Amino acid sequence: MNTKITLILLFIVLISCSKVNKNDVDSTIDQNNNNLEFLINEINNPNSKNVMVISHRSDWRHFPENSLEAMESSIEMGVDMIELDVAKTKDGHLIVMHDRTLDRTTTGSGVVSDWALDSIKTLYLKNGAGVKTRYKIPTLEAALNVCKGEVLVNLDKSYEFFNEAFEVAKKTGTTRQIVIKGYNKAVNEVISDFGSKLDTIVFMPIVNLDKQPEAWQIIQDYQSKLKVKAFEIVFSQDTSKVLNKFSQIKQQGSRVWVNSLWASLNAGYDDNEAVKNTDSIYGWYVKKGVNMIQTDRPQLLLDYLRSKNLHK
Repeated sequence: MNTKITLILLFIVLISCSKVNKNDVDSTIDQNNNNLEFLINEINNPNSKNVMVISHRSDWRHFPENSLEAMESSIEMGVDMIELDVAKTKDGHLIVMHDRTLDRTTTGSGVVSDWALDSIKTLYLKNGAGVKTRYKIPTLEAALNVCKGEVLVNLDKSYEFFNEAFEVAKKTGTTRQIVIKGYNKAVNEVISDFGSKLDTIVFMPIVNLDKQPEAWQIIQDYQSKLKVKAFEIVFSQDTSKVLNKFSQIKQQGSRVWVNSLWASLNAGYDDNEAVKNTDSIYGWYVKKGVNMIQTDRPQLLLDYLRSKNLHK
């Protein structure tokens, strides 16, 4: 075979491979977009049979909390939303960090707001046992880029500087994925604080049944004036009448979010207890009508819900 024919055949093979790779990429993009649209539709559908799973500080049992790797692991599991915590550095950059100080989760010490971003980048994250890892503290921008097109994102601890967080979301093209919560905020205050952003993001009020005796009125005010997509319900005892009104909340247009993290948030129906008594814990939520659960054991919860055909 002469050289000219060989080169032509090689060119054809390269073009074919290029087309296959491009098709694979396009297919992945389409799949991601379809999944995100499904999740957006779900949060807008309070009467869906699917229970949405929110991973608290991402998959912190296998990677450091709020790390990019923990987020990637949660996405791989198939969670619907990732909860991450936002903090601001001394020089005004937004990073992902739960605590006010660096001591518990990083190799640094002191208050986050006393550190500039360049200095924070020199630190390493610790794992759940407090041991140094090779993982770094992510910026909010990096975190949103990991989550882009994949999952919904709850930006916790960001209410006071949400305008800046929203700019990062716009830059990364993730505004439609954003959920922000607020506690003890009147409806008119929320409307004033967020304005037209409420056309894009999801705002979710936190209602504490222990501390707010007017909880039912708060829920009704929000549903009539703002038509919120969901309420986070917190309770240390299971005696409130509101716990028997979840079906009514859903019928009026809002999902019901409960935290299975630790007992003071859920009257003892918590993740650690669910390890041995899965059905009596997660099953209790299902029977009550809860259809959003924030968990520290996302894989356990996903497996349970899937076994009951309550998660895709």
